[in-house]
Amino acid sequence: MTEIMTDKQFKTILEMVNMILDGCKDLDEAKRKVTKLIDDQAKKKDE
Repeated sequence: MTEIMTDKQFKTILEMVNMILDGCKDLDEAKRKVTKLIDDQAKKKDE
């Protein structure tokens, strides 16, 4: 089954990424934060 992302959902995701990047000192920190969010989301989905 294919899910289609709306423009609003895409914009929200980009805004969230922008907030994450604003709070980071370097690229490694940004990668760690994004990876943690992905992992946390995966755990919630498995529950």
